[in-house]
Amino acid sequence: QVQLVESGGGLVQAGGSLRLSCAASGIPFSINAMEWYRQAPGKQRELVATITSGGSTNYAESVKGRITISRDNAKNTVYLQMNSLKPEETAVYYCNTKAWGFDFWGQGTQVTVSS
Repeated sequence: QVQLVESGGGLVQAGGSLRLSCAASGIPFSINAMEWYRQAPGKQRELVATITSGGSTNYAESVKGRITISRDNAKNTVYLQMNSLKPEETAVYYCNTKAWGFDFWGQGTQVTVSS
């Protein structure tokens, strides 16, 4: 059974920081690319960051320089360090991976950035 469990969301003031975690089980974590998405109210889900099995990273233009994705294969966990947060980044943040032809999602963690 595949499980992705996000944590670390919360309420933060604009300019603040949060670190999200996503603990994975039931997948060959070390060989899987992992991604973070977010979905703001009334908007489509958007890709925030990707990390490959080899540790290469890719970011949405809007977050470059402020947000860092990383992984700890020993803990089967992927992280999203978010700095200089903006009110428009208020959203539910989701962890995602693809395995055996399927998309797997976590339940999401709410991030609220107050102005």
